[in-house]
Amino acid sequence: MDFRLMGLDAPLLHTIQHMLDGDDVGGDAAKSGGGPTRTYVRDARAMAATPADVKEYPTSYVFVIDMPGLKSGDIRVQVEEDNVLNISGERKREEEEGAKYVRMERRIGKFMRKFVLPENANTDKITAVCQDGVLTVTVEKLPPPEPKKPKTIEVKIA
Repeated sequence: MDFRLMGLDAPLLHTIQHMLDGDDVGGDAAKSGGGPTRTYVRDARAMAATPADVKEYPTSYVFVIDMPGLKSGDIRVQVEEDNVLNISGERKREEEEGAKYVRMERRIGKFMRKFVLPENANTDKITAVCQDGVLTVTVEKLPPPEPKKPKTIEVKIA
């Protein structure tokens, strides 16, 4: 789609045009500080194409992401610095000898989602299970801190 044909030629729309066309985003414009880097655009596309549900329970947080056709080796679940849960991977096109695609509509390529975990997330107790094409990542909550009890100080007579 060419935004110039619609009478729109603003810098933002020009950047979007380059992103949609797959032009060299991250080339000269990014080097001079005038546009997004190639990595940023790739990650933004991957995150936009990976919807997720997040649920909170009394003892945990649960992240649910559809991942049809992926094997466990194609999925990576990590906790980065600053309590960021990073779920990523790649869906690859299966090539078969003698077959040619007439239509390709299923999404392939990299996917990624990042979630900032709350302070009460126990990053040492995270489980990830992929069943029937649905990835479920469970992050246990830390127990709430115990309320401080008043401390009694003995008064001595001098």
